[in-house]
Amino acid sequence: MSMKEEVRNMKLSAPEMASSAAEVRDRALQLAAEKLEAEKEAVFAENAKDLAAAEAAGVAPAIRKRLKFNEEKLADVLAGIRILIGLPDPVGKVSLDRELDEGLRLVRVSCPIGVIGVIFEARPDALVQISTLCIKSGNCAVLKGGKETANTNRILFRLIREAAVEAGLPENALLQAEQHSEIDELLACDREVDLLIPRGSNAFVQYIMNNTKIPVMGHADGICHIYVDKDADLSKAVPVIVDAKTQYTAACNAVETLLIDRCIAPEFLPSLAEALRKEQVKLYGTEEAAALTGCEVIGEADFREYLDLAVSVKLVDGVEEAISHINRYGSHHTDAILTENAKTAERFMQMVDSAGVYQNCSTRFADGFRYGFGAEVGISTGKIHARGPVGLEGLVTYKYRLFGSGQTVGDYASGRRSFHFRDLT
Repeated sequence: MSMKEEVRNMKLSAPEMASSAAEVRDRALQLAAEKLEAEKEAVFAENAKDLAAAEAAGVAPAIRKRLKFNEEKLADVLAGIRILIGLPDPVGKVSLDRELDEGLRLVRVSCPIGVIGVIFEARPDALVQISTLCIKSGNCAVLKGGKETANTNRILFRLIREAAVEAGLPENALLQAEQHSEIDELLACDREVDLLIPRGSNAFVQYIMNNTKIPVMGHADGICHIYVDKDADLSKAVPVIVDAKTQYTAACNAVETLLIDRCIAPEFLPSLAEALRKEQVKLYGTEEAAALTGCEVIGEADFREYLDLAVSVKLVDGVEEAISHINRYGSHHTDAILTENAKTAERFMQMVDSAGVYQNCSTRFADGFRYGFGAEVGISTGKIHARGPVGLEGLVTYKYRLFGSGQTVGDYASGRRSFHFRDLT
């Protein structure tokens, strides 16, 4: 069966998935957790094959870190599933209940988006997070993970799909695409797929956006900034920056550019550079930054997303120049200010045009699990429908239900009847 035919069948099952009881969806999640725990050694064995192949192919260590699925990653995804089970059902929530006229009632109620296609990087834990979020939110999902974790993805998908079917959800609620050629087939399913969420490089996301009629949600780059203000507590600043850069360098929420207030740079920057170099972080920066740190000189237009142990440094004259740089060169993902001045922090948070704006903490907190969403399907830097880490709320839309008792528009157009618009809740 072709991808098109499989997705068409999924589309026909989407209403059944959307109307499934919350208890059934939660049961599917519970079974998935149990199967992942019971079959973990088999999962680890498949992951070992992927890791060996990646090493043989010369995949960079920072990227190989993403491929790993071990006890720690398993514990994280199981914790995420438990949080999801405990969260309220996002489907069927009433956000408007209005009597338009006597006997004519309008209700706006949340419902699943329908069929979601997610194309994501080679990260096995992402497959678990995405599929379980789609189950909880009542969506059907087509999943295409990176080829570097094909073996791990295959067994994880099988276990989660078995759990969904065993719980009573539609057999074709979940579909795994494994061949690269299937991406273009998926992009052509604009009548069957309601939303695409691509995760990966800027070039990849742009390719998706330019080659499909399906609405696309996501982000291309994660060029995150930390601005160290003149009123920062410098004893806090160093560990926050080191964490934001080194805790997981391959993540899109790792800091890539440091902006330092010029008046504290002579005191602060050399010690910061020393702390970063102890963690094997390579520094790049403007000539001013190089004079204080000995880093390699690059132009600010060359500051980029490294996804590695590297960071760019620039000196600025206060918060306004920092805001201007971030809004011009950033990717609208997550940016932080380190300051003890509440007024300066508020100005930064109001003016920086990003999905996440932080004060005195690491950019690595930009994550659905850390926000209490259970997990995320991705981070959106757009402003329509969903923004930031996309959890359950970002995977539902709404519909209007109108309950009448024989009314016709002609009566209102002629003036025989009139609306009184009375909110009931």
